[in-house]
Amino acid sequence: MNTIFQTTIIHIGGCARDALLDDMLITFREGAPADIEEYCFIHQHGNTAGDLQVGGAMELGGHRYPITAVGAVASQNLRELGHVTVRFDGEAQAEFPGSIHVIGPTPTDIPLGSTLKFLL
Repeated sequence: MNTIFQTTIIHIGGCARDALLDDMLITFREGAPADIEEYCFIHQHGNTAGDLQVGGAMELGGHRYPITAVGAVASQNLRELGHVTVRFDGEAQAEFPGSIHVIGPTPTDIPLGSTLKFLL
């Protein structure tokens, strides 16, 4: 698999870990509005070398999560805003246009400096 996006978590909003309890990971690039940043894992924004796709994978903390669904605007949001909502439920249909769904256990924590990758 080739890496289509790679970044590092550099800030964690005060409520970002709460989303993990709901089996969600919400990301945004650095420079997010303060009210949004509060709920996100903030990362250094980089270039994307392709679109998110079913059959691809997300890597986080050394664990690989197969992608099972991709919302209609998820790739665009990632490319333009560094924003994506990852659902750890393995659903075959994206719940929202900006969400992606993966198979695997929800992380209990995502420490600063963690690497997030999307592969295809």
